[in-house]
Amino acid sequence: MTGGVVMFAIAGAVSAASLAADEVTPDPDTVTPGVVGFIVTFLIAVVTVLLVIDMVRRVRRVNYRAQVQQELAAEVAARDDAGPDAAAPGAGDSRAAGDSRAGGEGGPAGSGRAPK
Repeated sequence: MTGGVVMFAIAGAVSAASLAADEVTPDPDTVTPGVVGFIVTFLIAVVTVLLVIDMVRRVRRVNYRAQVQQELAAEVAARDDAGPDAAAPGAGDSRAAGDSRAGGEGGPAGSGRAPK
């Protein structure tokens, strides 16, 4: 079915070209695209600018993710090179090994109460 549509479109284009050849062509200096042409060109320009902005944002995001992955890999490599003592939880920290809050209290976060 699409082959018939393509053939119909080609036949229409050929017949339109033959009709256009019979007509008198207007002066190219006086013919302008008009308001519709301006609007279409303006919309294409706006869409292009929006696509460029989106592309730049996505490229930056990919670059930042790669940079963070490199930094994490460097930290892991540095930790592995430092030895097993540096990788121990709470090493170099005055708080208890299982406590992750600065207050050192063992209740729910921010409550200041000890667990029951």
